[in-house]
Amino acid sequence: MAKISRRKFIKGAATITAMPFLAEATETKKHETLKFIHITDSHMDLSIEDSVEAMELMVEFVNKHYKDLDFVVFGGDNFNNNVKGDTDALAYKKIVDKLHCPTYHVRGNKESHPNPNDAVNLDDFKRLFVSNKALKVQGKDWLLEKKGYAFLGLDSCIEGANNGKYTQETMKFAENILKSGKPTIILNHHPYTNYWKGTDPKDIHKYVLNNTDEAQKRLFKYDNLILTLSGHKHIDSVSHINKTKVVVTRGFVRPLDMDMYPMRYIEITNGNINEKLIYTS
Repeated sequence: MAKISRRKFIKGAATITAMPFLAEATETKKHETLKFIHITDSHMDLSIEDSVEAMELMVEFVNKHYKDLDFVVFGGDNFNNNVKGDTDALAYKKIVDKLHCPTYHVRGNKESHPNPNDAVNLDDFKRLFVSNKALKVQGKDWLLEKKGYAFLGLDSCIEGANNGKYTQETMKFAENILKSGKPTIILNHHPYTNYWKGTDPKDIHKYVLNNTDEAQKRLFKYDNLILTLSGHKHIDSVSHINKTKVVVTRGFVRPLDMDMYPMRYIEITNGNINEKLIYTS
């Protein structure tokens, strides 16, 4: 049977006044696919030339090979925040702004534990990286609504510390979004589990979200929490908590080989998640 193009179908349907709903019904059956890349722990450092070149390579690679992305998300420790003022933050921003799609950021411990003390602080970070008009910002956290999905950027950082914890304000913000029933994705820095099976309590305290039990009880009970994205430990992991796919992406600073820096490509269609680790090359 010959296929009928969408244009011919709509034109024909318009002439059948007794069935005006046909074109609308056809449109509602389509499911948009959300496409994005997760990059975490890039640790761009102005004193390490390779780290700057790696970020430039990432932009070139993404713009060439992933032209239909909705956005790129950065999961913290994006730059090492170890110079006076905002010089490194501005250099980092100048590079990532060359990506062909929007970028959205959360902080890591590097951004929340500045060294020296007059490096970029929370207000600076929000001004530089959380000012996109598409974001609904509340306190340290933000919401992006895209293609039927709620994408939450949650700040899991403790000022002046390497370990992380959700504040009550952050937890309530996430709960309110989850209660809406919309399929939801959470981006943060600190992972929810000791997935690398560490045995040193200090190591676990530093890397695992310190109030993960409370977070899991309050947030992961919602079936519409479909995906979380974290970093911090630099070790890759894909697992589940209840019905939620829990992803920790390999640190960008851990190349597989020369000029092969890791990122995660993700597609979500009708709630179905397809993801893979990709490398610049």
